[in-house]
Amino acid sequence: MFRLYIVVNVDWFFLSHRKDVAISAQKDGYDVTVVTNDTGKLSEIEKLGLNVINLPMSRSGMNLFQELNTLWFLYRMYLREKPDIVHHVGLKTILWGTLAAKWAHIKGVVNAVSGLGIFFSEDNKSLVSRLLPKVLKYSHNQKNIAVIFQNDEDKELFLKNNIIKPEQSKYIKGSGVDLKQFCYTPEPSTGKLKVLLTARMIEEKGIFILTQAAEKLRDKYQDKVEFLLCGGLDDNPKAIMKEELDAACDGTYIQWLGYRTDVLQLLKDCHIVAFPSYYKEGLPKSLIEATAIGRPIITTDNIGCREAVVDGYNGYLIPIKNSDALAEKLDILLSDGNLRNEMGQNSRKLAEKDFSIDEVIKRHLDIYHELSSNK
Repeated sequence: MFRLYIVVNVDWFFLSHRKDVAISAQKDGYDVTVVTNDTGKLSEIEKLGLNVINLPMSRSGMNLFQELNTLWFLYRMYLREKPDIVHHVGLKTILWGTLAAKWAHIKGVVNAVSGLGIFFSEDNKSLVSRLLPKVLKYSHNQKNIAVIFQNDEDKELFLKNNIIKPEQSKYIKGSGVDLKQFCYTPEPSTGKLKVLLTARMIEEKGIFILTQAAEKLRDKYQDKVEFLLCGGLDDNPKAIMKEELDAACDGTYIQWLGYRTDVLQLLKDCHIVAFPSYYKEGLPKSLIEATAIGRPIITTDNIGCREAVVDGYNGYLIPIKNSDALAEKLDILLSDGNLRNEMGQNSRKLAEKDFSIDEVIKRHLDIYHELSSNK
């Protein structure tokens, strides 16, 4: 039996983005272990019947000594456990995990680039960020490695920096969505119109771009519309403080809902999904889920985000950091129910074409099988 180790930065991200792949791999005959940082949900992973190991890692930290401790932990674990395949999800686990796998002579490596985040941010001048391309180029110079990309921009960046060879790249469009659970649901016919943003409360996710756009539309829509910000506080360096959110939200027209577990119901209850992110996304799962439910989407013409919207077909692509453009497109959709319905149905068609979790699982298992057969 082949031993598969899936390494993810935090437990909740595994549960939301890689759980179905892990369970399917186990059913396919792999002995699956999940290596992730415990934020209180490790027991939920254990209840799925998967092996778990707590990973000492700071998801957004930049302390070099803490980072080297994570590298040392993974290296010793790989030497001790000798997994056949390691699957790193996220740039930081890729950074240290691939290096550890190279030194420990792991025979099969899968790296899933789910967005480049703060490490490739133009504002990031840290030592880790400057060294990143060099370390990745060194660690990826090994046989039997596959790198999964969710968008073409991330792939081209890796190729431009000579981190990988073209034949090492794989393309899987996002983390997938269960099209039966997230079934097409017509928008509510009564009550106020709802504009929903679901994301971690990080400035670069465009949180304040949406609140600014809402303010521009207040005189016209304050008695007809609710703008809902759904997401918890974060430890990212660009995280928004609670006081800032309280100042931007009045509790009625603009509401911060905090962390919620009923995102599916929130999507069904909303009329428009807005996501004006200028973060270096992979392909946001919130947008994939919005397409499956059948909602028009307004997002930025930005890395990852543009993968979920065909401009004018199932929503609109707007420039980054442009609340005027966002307000303009919101006004169009808020004032035209027929257009919302048409674009929502087109979103569902896009989900059925590109985002089924069944296809995502199949593609992952194909990669595992390919690496297993090359051993």
